[in-house]
Amino acid sequence: MYDFGLRLRQLREKQNLSQSQVAQRLGITRAAISSYENNISFPSVNVLAELALLYRVSADYLLGLDNRTTIVLEGLTPRQSAVIQEVMDTLVTEFKLSNRELSIKKRS
Repeated sequence: MYDFGLRLRQLREKQNLSQSQVAQRLGITRAAISSYENNISFPSVNVLAELALLYRVSADYLLGLDNRTTIVLEGLTPRQSAVIQEVMDTLVTEFKLSNRELSIKKRS
């Protein structure tokens, strides 16, 4: 049976991150991360997207709809693969910047 929380915990531990580090990167509380990993609550769509970007997996993988942890780039040219990687890196950077801006606004 699929376990969302377990999958999240395994991905976090695979990247040697603490719950606090993940929470800080996403601009949410450590308690929220804990509740997701213990299947007490489920993240919003926005947080789910940020988790997928952070762990570099698809939302389908997080949701148990797909067991592949990576995006399939088969059949693409090296240039197309490079463009996709660049887009993913840009998205991760944008999420980090927007989370940082939100954290600054919350402190003000």
